[in-house]
Amino acid sequence: MSKVITFGEIMLRLSPSGNDRFIQTDSFRIIPGGGEANVAVSLANYGHDAYYVSKLPKHEIGQIAVNALRRYGVKTDYIARGGDRIGLYYAETGASMRPSKVIYDRAHSAIAEADPADFDFDAIMEGAAWFHWSGISPAISDKAAELTRLACEAAKRHGVTVSVDLNFRKKLWTSEKAISIMRPLMKYVDVCIGNEEDAELCLGFKPDADVEGGKTDAAGYEGIFRQMREEFGFKYVVSTLRESFSATHNGWKALIYDGKEFYQSKRYEINPIIDRVGGGDSFSGGLIHGMLKYPGDQASALEFAVAASALKHTINGDFNLVSEAEVLSLAGGNANGRVQR
Repeated sequence: MSKVITFGEIMLRLSPSGNDRFIQTDSFRIIPGGGEANVAVSLANYGHDAYYVSKLPKHEIGQIAVNALRRYGVKTDYIARGGDRIGLYYAETGASMRPSKVIYDRAHSAIAEADPADFDFDAIMEGAAWFHWSGISPAISDKAAELTRLACEAAKRHGVTVSVDLNFRKKLWTSEKAISIMRPLMKYVDVCIGNEEDAELCLGFKPDADVEGGKTDAAGYEGIFRQMREEFGFKYVVSTLRESFSATHNGWKALIYDGKEFYQSKRYEINPIIDRVGGGDSFSGGLIHGMLKYPGDQASALEFAVAASALKHTINGDFNLVSEAEVLSLAGGNANGRVQR
């Protein structure tokens, strides 16, 4: 299998049990996770040499995150140690018409204040097949944005395929700031992943689709995908389409465009959702694996990604803890949920 690199911030998620609200709980469960770390766990599950790049404090709380990655086979050789704190976020799980809620406590984390001297990106990218990052990383701080650029430059020097999940987070930066940082980084990107909102807020594109109203007209995406390829030179443009009927009931499918074929995946009905945090990351992980396993077959890659992500919605925590065989079973049509004996 391939050497794959992901870069970003892993945090500790603090969640009440079940569907309790923040203000009624007297204990929090610690769940390590974060965009690119979640992708790395997926890729390790599928058999790749998945390396996660970040910076974490030397103390035991930082070690919690390192140990969580190692537990699932992610390689931590390139994690720098130092700094004062690990980012935290609090997540309250919604139900029915009450949405889930996230509160960040991540300012001044170790990776937000890391320096280029903490990482040898040329050594990191040596021999790698793929590098993945998300729009969350440059949003953390100006220093993290610079590290993201340096990582992308090194990836290009070493002929590594680069993917981005646009992942706009309004609690981290404004759309104006995002566009000013993200647009210049797109010249390094081969595979762009993002939904209709991300494309508008990060890159200034707006598709012709009423997603808020639950309408996901796939044809409206073909035009924006074409525009994005023309402007940024992406090899592939990919989007998930989430129909949000309630916090626990979603429709889920995705689209991919390679400049010639525009392909739409089959649609999954996810009900009930156990935990949707990390759903997009599990899609990215599935897509990267699919593209490495089925080169030139974007349809098979996309179907693997959508099935992987549908399964993630049934798993507590940030990480998608499924095997390739389980994903292939669902992608092949086995969605009845019967006990496997």
